[in-house]
Amino acid sequence: MMDLELTAGDREQLAAAGISEDEARRQVGLLRQPPPAIRLARPCTLGDGIERLAEADQGRYLRLASQAAAAGRVTKLVPASGAASRMFQGLQKLREGGGASADDERFFTQLPSLPLAGEVFSRVDPRADRRQILDALLGESGLDLGRQPKALIPFHPGESGPATAFEEHLAEALAYALDEGGRARVHFTVQADHQEAFENLLAGARDRWEASGQSIEVSFSQQHPATDTLALDDSGQPFRQADGRLLLRPGGHGALIVNLADLGGDLVSIKNIDNVVPAKQSGLVVHWKRLLLGRLAELQERAFGALEALDAGDHRLATEVVAHDLGQQAPADPEAMRQRLDRPLRVCGVVRNQGEPGGGPYWVQGSDGHTSLQLVEASQVADDQKHLIAEGTHFNPVDLACAVRDRHGRPFDLERFIDPATAFVAPKSHQGRTLTALERPGLWNGAMAGWNTIFVEVPLKTFAPVKTVYDLLRPEHSGSRAEAP
Repeated sequence: MMDLELTAGDREQLAAAGISEDEARRQVGLLRQPPPAIRLARPCTLGDGIERLAEADQGRYLRLASQAAAAGRVTKLVPASGAASRMFQGLQKLREGGGASADDERFFTQLPSLPLAGEVFSRVDPRADRRQILDALLGESGLDLGRQPKALIPFHPGESGPATAFEEHLAEALAYALDEGGRARVHFTVQADHQEAFENLLAGARDRWEASGQSIEVSFSQQHPATDTLALDDSGQPFRQADGRLLLRPGGHGALIVNLADLGGDLVSIKNIDNVVPAKQSGLVVHWKRLLLGRLAELQERAFGALEALDAGDHRLATEVVAHDLGQQAPADPEAMRQRLDRPLRVCGVVRNQGEPGGGPYWVQGSDGHTSLQLVEASQVADDQKHLIAEGTHFNPVDLACAVRDRHGRPFDLERFIDPATAFVAPKSHQGRTLTALERPGLWNGAMAGWNTIFVEVPLKTFAPVKTVYDLLRPEHSGSRAEAP
């Protein structure tokens, strides 16, 4: 392996970002010799890694969720730094001279009924040709929506006008995370140069809710520069920009494990920014968010009780929790049992696989022979195991309920539970030059690999992502019907 030679300027640049020389060398080592693919044991299925919550138990979970929320223990975390470039990719190709697809035709036919229409037609006559409309949507002198945060795109019709994804997530939190004082807590990770736009939108939304007696505590953070990663050029040396400085790239959503730790939360609900329905249709979604939180609260209570029993010399409850609740082989050694239980917890909603791109729940074989429940992306798996990905019955919609404090109320050191071997190396480009990039272990993949995990089947109707603007044409985003539990 070639040595990493750093100049005085490199050291100064890394130190300013909060990246140590040892970390820089570790990253370059991973880039030059990528970690091996993970090994799957088998897909999770109902009864083998995936639970279906019995109706008889759901009342108990709902009560536990209500108690946790009332006590102010629940926070919602939404990664919201992503731009809407992929959302408008199809229309951008059409604007650049590509042929119109069936989706494009539907979009132009239904545009007048979309929440986007007001802003578009304030800039261009509704009778204008398609090119003018596309320029109003995507041009730099227009709305330039492809470069805006997806969170700030009008998704749905609302009672007081178009509602952005950001506003819909706030409304959802108010429906399940209110404490006994009528306050909900929500945290968004955003890009620094867009935070002011979020705060301006929040001010108007807060006025509406506080008039109805509800309040919301919203906080923001950015991805830490210390989580950025180096890249390699075609010669295997650190990629440098035209001015000779090292290229430091955002490390992917796995970098947000630091933001989650800094949040100082207790029970944290995590959901993607683009997976949200109109507020008046959110009954089913809210119902299942509460069920996941209640199942988490019960699991945490049992794990804490088992640890206390272990302290008293009683191993029976610990064995039951590890074997029954977590589906794992219980260690015989008391200290190993304690280490198995004394870690962060997560309950992950999973939906029936409908061919959506993304990862799913699997039993994963660790290098130590230990088998654990993990959320896995196809890109993490070697070719000889791709058939197991295809055999998966369920999909990860990113619907997580997380417990991040120990039984003494102290925050876990979440970085201790990251599996560094799940970092991902991939070819990318920068200003026309090819490079090899490093992404940190994904937030709900390797960054949570050491957590104790439960998978729960949730209804497919709770999953309504907006990956492209054409998804806004689907009935679940029209705001025309209500979904009850």
